[in-house]
Amino acid sequence: MGPEGKTLLNIIILGFGFMFMFTAFQTCGNIEQTVIKSFNSTEFHGSGYTSMAIIYGVFSASNLIAPSVVAVIGPQLSMFFSGLVYSGYIAMFIHPYTWSFYTASVVVGIAAAILWTAQGNLLTINSTDATIGRNSGIFWALLQFSLFFGNMYIYFAWHGHVHISDKDRQTVFISLTVISLVGSFLFFLIQKPEPEATPSEASESLLQTESTESASIVALDAFSESDMFKCVTIGSMCVTLAPSPPSGLELTFYSGVYGTCIGAMTQFGDDAKSLIGLSGIFIGLGEILGGGVFGMLNKCNRFGRNPVVLLGLITHFVAFYLIFLNIASDAPIAPEEGTHLQAYITPSVEVALLCSFLLGLGDSCFNTQLLSIVGFMFREDSAPAFAVFKFVQSITAALAFFYSNYLLLHWQLLIMVVVGFLGTLSFFVAEWVVVSSRRDTDYDSI
Repeated sequence: MGPEGKTLLNIIILGFGFMFMFTAFQTCGNIEQTVIKSFNSTEFHGSGYTSMAIIYGVFSASNLIAPSVVAVIGPQLSMFFSGLVYSGYIAMFIHPYTWSFYTASVVVGIAAAILWTAQGNLLTINSTDATIGRNSGIFWALLQFSLFFGNMYIYFAWHGHVHISDKDRQTVFISLTVISLVGSFLFFLIQKPEPEATPSEASESLLQTESTESASIVALDAFSESDMFKCVTIGSMCVTLAPSPPSGLELTFYSGVYGTCIGAMTQFGDDAKSLIGLSGIFIGLGEILGGGVFGMLNKCNRFGRNPVVLLGLITHFVAFYLIFLNIASDAPIAPEEGTHLQAYITPSVEVALLCSFLLGLGDSCFNTQLLSIVGFMFREDSAPAFAVFKFVQSITAALAFFYSNYLLLHWQLLIMVVVGFLGTLSFFVAEWVVVSSRRDTDYDSI
């Protein structure tokens, strides 16, 4: 197999590993607030929203050390050990305790920072200027298959269930734990790229298993000379910071809040709980379609990234408006028995699922282009750059999960509309910075 075929295979294996891991973790995040509401133990007093806020808050802070960890042990081992932590978090729901729930939330936040920094580095060192857009799309599409498979399982497992019993919960989370472990072990199949396929010596050094330097020197170098905040110059700030908050808010909404809202709508009948899974399937279909069309197939090269991001903004605005009309305002904070309030139209399952699809499509439009532009601008120091990107994204996600405990639905939608609009404008500026700074490169091949 030639160097180009090997790097493409690495991207596919990376995507499958994340697909298995996040089949488990994203399904867990989608249902955990509903599961917690149905939990029978009087000794457990946790909140799914609070747990996710802790995860993303710690995730944000841990991006300070993530590049150093990846530099010392390499991206493969970084992703493997992080995957084990993810599996532990999911397994905790088999017999949950309040202390273990929140402790696991803190640990998985640290693991998440290391996992995504290593992922960004592997994506970059296995790509060139000509393939970074394609590879971002392939990875994104495979990752989002996780929404499809995991939520399909939930739909059939919980079909017709008004209450989630302890047996239902344990069966689901044992299965998800095993699936997550499979994804972790897949990372060992990733091969080191050939030297000519590696864009830079700086990125390649993260894959070295042997070094003449001590681990402490490598870690210090990764933290200081390649410090994540060195990426935040005047131009690169627009790329890595300003467009990131909308993706964090949208991640919170589609991965945890919207499914809870659908499950709380008593007007949807006895199948409302299983509709959480069906909603996740439609989100996944939108993510896969967007990742395939705008990333893997690279249909928009002639016009750059801006049209794709603009399409994502419009798609989200349509979805938010329909959700505002269709879902009761107190749905995010409704008790286990659900809400009996009605929004502005007769609640419709079809409209709710259409919105799920639009949320996934819009999110994929934005994120594939963010991955592409960050990987393109910072290929010589990719780990810190992706750490900055995830740092800002996870801060906004943590804030969104925190206020989801208190804010009614229409206020949450309004925040996403405002931040989404400002984030899109910031992305346009970032794209202009890329074009201006790379006049001498083959930009049209991105």
